[in-house]
Amino acid sequence: MKNLLITGGAGFIGTNFIHHVFKIRPNWRVINLDKLTYAGNPCNFENLSPEESERYRFIRGDIRDTVILDRIFNTYNPDAVVHFAAESHVDRSIQGPIAFIENNIQGTFNLLDVSRRIWKHNGNPPDFRFLHISTDEVYGSLGSEGYFTEKSPYDPSSPYSASKAASDHLAKAYFRTYGLPTLITNCSNNYGPYQYPEKLIPLMILNIIDEKPLPIYGDGKNVRDWLYVIDHCDALVRVLEKGDPGETYNIGGGAERQNIEIVELICDLLDSRLRHTGKKSSRRLIRFVTDRPGHDRRYAIDATKIKNELGWSSKYHFEQALETTMDWYLSHMDWVNSILSGDYRKWIKENYAQRAGIKMNDPAEEKKKGNNP
Repeated sequence: MKNLLITGGAGFIGTNFIHHVFKIRPNWRVINLDKLTYAGNPCNFENLSPEESERYRFIRGDIRDTVILDRIFNTYNPDAVVHFAAESHVDRSIQGPIAFIENNIQGTFNLLDVSRRIWKHNGNPPDFRFLHISTDEVYGSLGSEGYFTEKSPYDPSSPYSASKAASDHLAKAYFRTYGLPTLITNCSNNYGPYQYPEKLIPLMILNIIDEKPLPIYGDGKNVRDWLYVIDHCDALVRVLEKGDPGETYNIGGGAERQNIEIVELICDLLDSRLRHTGKKSSRRLIRFVTDRPGHDRRYAIDATKIKNELGWSSKYHFEQALETTMDWYLSHMDWVNSILSGDYRKWIKENYAQRAGIKMNDPAEEKKKGNNP
């Protein structure tokens, strides 16, 4: 059995990764460490099967807290760390950058350093892996041509991307200085189930349903390479199992689209489901708003390395996966409404009140009992 410590596993990509792992790797167990900020939702796992529940432990905690990290490592002795935990919204980083510095840089440092100490204490086991999940935004903005490769120079434009660039450099330094078996992935824009509604695709879906304005920055011609979250999760498993320590792998969906194209497509697809025609067309809700500061014009990933070295390539066609994503939101409006109404935050407050450290399974108690997840 392989024990994985997953940080930020109650967020969008982390949630999908855990469900994906349970589906394809029946011998993997998960310790999910998440501090449950605005985008972390433990209710994402309320429908686990009995068998999956046996392989799952949730701990409420902060990667900035080295005491909790030490307790988790000493109790569960993870075979791998999969590090999703990060502040990740560019707009929020512009309004309040300090949280991004503290969580993305200081938090990643703490996790790397505790991993290094325990790894060394255990005799430097060669199969241990530290997988750091990052973003293509660390590379800055592309012109109308070209692609980001693993050798592209870093040129971050926002406090968010700068903080992720710093955490990437820390992960690389811990491999070069201490030999800690780190791996880094830089992915393009993700979409799919469980994404927090402030992101472009779910925001547009939900605003169309409510017939609210559809805000688009600038002229709407900023280009992103879109990656379905299940493709991303599959790539991460491949990197974790077959990637070479010290290496970086770019993960892209090969689906470049302008923001305005995305929004218009969502309008048309949802209109067909909602039977909106003529003057009821959702395109009438589109509004161009003042562009945000430092808005990168284009991102595009060259995923040749992971394809050639690890045999991974995206499987999902963009339009098909987008429709799957829409249908998920339409069939999970209770989940959406609990977020938009704040009910899930009330639930967290009631169920986690005065429990800032460990929830569901206390590592100290588990160790006394001689239990593992």
